[in-house]
Amino acid sequence: MRRTGPLVLTLTLAIAACGGETSSADEVIKVGQIVSLTGNYSPLGSENQKSVALAVDKINAAGGIGGRKIELTVRDDKSLPDQAVLAFNELKDDSDAIIGSPFSNSALATIPLVDREEIPYVSLTPADEQVNPVHPYVFVVPALSGTYAQAALEYFQARKLTKIAVAYDTKSSYAVAGFKGLQTKAPEYGVTLGPIEQFQTTATEFGAIFTHVRSSDAQALMLWATGAPAVAITKQYAASGLDIPLVLTGSQASKLFLEPAGPAAEGATIASSVGVVGDHLPAGELKTAVDELTTAFTAEYGYPPPQFAQDGYSGVKLLAAAVEKAGGTDPKKVRDALEGLTLTTPNGTYAYSATDHSGLTTEFISINTIEGGKFVPTEFSAGRFK
Repeated sequence: MRRTGPLVLTLTLAIAACGGETSSADEVIKVGQIVSLTGNYSPLGSENQKSVALAVDKINAAGGIGGRKIELTVRDDKSLPDQAVLAFNELKDDSDAIIGSPFSNSALATIPLVDREEIPYVSLTPADEQVNPVHPYVFVVPALSGTYAQAALEYFQARKLTKIAVAYDTKSSYAVAGFKGLQTKAPEYGVTLGPIEQFQTTATEFGAIFTHVRSSDAQALMLWATGAPAVAITKQYAASGLDIPLVLTGSQASKLFLEPAGPAAEGATIASSVGVVGDHLPAGELKTAVDELTTAFTAEYGYPPPQFAQDGYSGVKLLAAAVEKAGGTDPKKVRDALEGLTLTTPNGTYAYSATDHSGLTTEFISINTIEGGKFVPTEFSAGRFK
């Protein structure tokens, strides 16, 4: 029986063939998606959902996986962890796999249920705690917060920046994990952190942070945040008179940040998935994967896919490849297939293993500057593209 409950949005992208046929090719592959369609993280979730639906539609139009179409059921977690738990419980009995929320706190609240139910779970948020330690059925799509931290440190080292101020949102698991990754790895790169400033997601005034940074010898300020605080800090930073670089992370690699931040974002340094700067990639397998998404997404929505769309599309591609490799939807076989999967997607080339359920390295993170309202790779990153 299909589990009942309040359905926020259901996308049935294919229906099993009619008539008396009962072969496996007539069965759909049921995928649930937990996503933030309302609340603080809806700008992220809406882009996730668009690209997930786009990828599912493309697979179905090509005949599905082993002749089986994908049926996608979407539930809104309302940017609240307890609603993500509720959504998982509504989806679990009638899903072959689940694609998780872009909100790190929602994903972390869901993981104990994934462990218990043993359903393949593809997460669209980068908090390190999801895979460190490894949870058998949890696989992360975006580069981890800690991987973003390492990429930034590689850039600082190359630029000979040794003293970095940091501000981070203590209420965001993503931001906390990023700061911890930066703090842990900084000595390896000859980097000293300070001052270290904390704020909460609801904060709107950041003058005290700038005062502390101004009175320090910091050579750059790195911000770990998602949503509205990043826009407010960027605008206030531009007006503060500070002339050291402002460094942002993948959570701001989107028009959803660029448009409200406006001219204040010009000149800022920002890390992103390589797919966000796909126009600058050399010809090859990675650029082909990026162009596949960019062409379809831009044609459908009228603008290039942001970071969050890269994540959603890549997540479906990874799950589909695992189901194909497993020869079906048996949860254990799909999990085992993911653990042995190497696949190039718009986010880069994943190499999952039994001990690595994140799969991406710093090779697939680009350090960019914002020029004319667009992301442009720095010489540091452009020289590393393959």
